[in-house]
Amino acid sequence: MSKHPSNSDRDPQDKTAETVAPGGEQDAPHDDVSALPGILGTIDLAIARIEAVLLAVGVLLMALNTVANVIGRFVIGESLFFSEELNRILIILITFAGISYAARHGRHIRMSAIYDALPPAARKALMVAIALITAVFMLALCWYSLAYIITQQGRGRVLPSLQIPVWIILVWAPVGFFMTGVQYLLTAVKNLTSPDIYLSTNVLEGYDNDETEV
Repeated sequence: MSKHPSNSDRDPQDKTAETVAPGGEQDAPHDDVSALPGILGTIDLAIARIEAVLLAVGVLLMALNTVANVIGRFVIGESLFFSEELNRILIILITFAGISYAARHGRHIRMSAIYDALPPAARKALMVAIALITAVFMLALCWYSLAYIITQQGRGRVLPSLQIPVWIILVWAPVGFFMTGVQYLLTAVKNLTSPDIYLSTNVLEGYDNDETEV
């Protein structure tokens, strides 16, 4: 039987408990440091900062909006008329910024039964293939979402309360797909230029180090 130990369970002196990637740790990659050199590192950091701003602003605004709506309902006796629509906009923002964030931190769900059974060289090749194929799909979804937004713009629909054109609240979809696609491309580059296997630009696979027998 095996378990995945947390950082608190690891001995700080045990060098085998955690593998540190250049510019980031396996369990806690840093958003202010990139493991990629030159222009690729600059792109990586720019995406990380955009993700951080979008997620922070989205979550904070959603919390404030929800609290204000509750106060208005129970103190003043009247809900904010735009609260539901604003939360819908913020959910779209958080969702599509979140997929890029998850890709950067190697947090997407993976079906790894076959992958885990492969030797390191084959796992590395498969990881590169997975990253490239996923990048192609993300960029294709970015293209199709842009086409969908153009269609919505032509219909001229607006939100009932905020009177904002519907297409404007959908712009986060292609933005999120594009950043995710770029993140997977950078992951493929990282694996092609590094002897180790990376789930993302800063997160090592940790295949041999994440598990301990009990």
